[in-house]
Amino acid sequence: MKREARPEALLALGFLAVILTGTALLELPISVKDGHRLDLFDSLFTATSAVCVTGLVAVDTATTFSPFGQAVLLILIQVGGLGFMVFATMLMGLLGRKLSIRGRLLIRESMNGVTLSGLGRLAGLYLMLALGIELTGALVLSLRFVPLYGMRRGLWFAVFHAVSAFCNAGFDLFGRFQSLTAFSGDPLVLLTVALLIVLGGLGFTVILEVLRDREGWKGLSLHTRVVLVATAGLLTLGTLFFLLAERRMDALNAFFQSVTLRTAGFNSVDLAGMKDGSKLFGSLLMMVGASPASTGGGVKTTTVAALALLLVSVIRGDSEVNVARRRLSGDTVRRALAVAALFISMLLMGTLAISLIEDGRFPLADVLFECASAMGTVGVSAIGTPNLTASSRAVLLPMMFLGRVGPLTLAAAVARRQGRAKILSKYPEEKLMIG
Repeated sequence: MKREARPEALLALGFLAVILTGTALLELPISVKDGHRLDLFDSLFTATSAVCVTGLVAVDTATTFSPFGQAVLLILIQVGGLGFMVFATMLMGLLGRKLSIRGRLLIRESMNGVTLSGLGRLAGLYLMLALGIELTGALVLSLRFVPLYGMRRGLWFAVFHAVSAFCNAGFDLFGRFQSLTAFSGDPLVLLTVALLIVLGGLGFTVILEVLRDREGWKGLSLHTRVVLVATAGLLTLGTLFFLLAERRMDALNAFFQSVTLRTAGFNSVDLAGMKDGSKLFGSLLMMVGASPASTGGGVKTTTVAALALLLVSVIRGDSEVNVARRRLSGDTVRRALAVAALFISMLLMGTLAISLIEDGRFPLADVLFECASAMGTVGVSAIGTPNLTASSRAVLLPMMFLGRVGPLTLAAAVARRQGRAKILSKYPEEKLMIG
């Protein structure tokens, strides 16, 4: 009997297929500017970074890629940020084809959904919402970029950076790896990009629920309330930390770094000049990341919230994890523990590998910062990714992929197994000494 592939495995293979397609397109001579040549590994690294909406780059995007190559990157970022299954669903709808059960399972897993009904309509709604937010952001950014770069180039810059920001990718076209440092004193650019990042990182389900809500805060689901509270708390904490730790940052740039270090990858200040304590704090923000069903990475805000609530329940001696007069299921807590353990394990192994490969060339804080950026699909760097050896970049490659796909597929796999598990017998209980 032929065994069907699990949806979470197909989801990972789908992301891999998009990466390989992008690599092939970036290898075309038309994708690079005259006088430049991109080897296969750099094409693979760039395509992986784009599809996984990471933003780490081995070459300068602005000076290396032609308009065609930049358009390829934009498409890869959009597909990777929204999820390839959203676009596959829309294509099947245009062709008049119905979704199979396997297709519905894939869409549900890629969107962190619960039911199998109405997924085609939901995918279309997600896409239209994303395009509407990106278009609005592009129009605002064009107010600054068109006067600076002219109509054609200014509009292209506005569209590219709006999509890159909403998809939490962090790719930029300003050249010389400077990101948004030239706009460190420009509230219009920084606040627009920051708002796009936050909206992309909230998750589509949260945005739709807030837009549809007519009952106020009490009418929102527990998931949405946890996401909003966690996001606001992290943004406030990050802003206050950078204001106190980095005296050279004003309130605007402290807020922007608090936003972008969570998962976006832009920077408005020189990150290499930050204190080691700030890099460590930034690494923690990158580990948390965005929220489920969003364009961002990390272990997700709800995962951290579930673990924090578990800790509180243990300290208080409660037998269950409760919040807002609701009880979290045991499956939810176990999934949160599994995702966090997987993420931290891969992060530490990657940091150890690169520190050994580079043999002391870079401080450990910078190596951890780089690895957290890859695993959290953030894209910022204090080292400068091109300064790493090819072997170190090869370590970052699977970290970016696993950071985007690994926790998602693990959570999906655990949910499927727990959903169909049958308790046939119970073993005698035994205790371990903890602490």
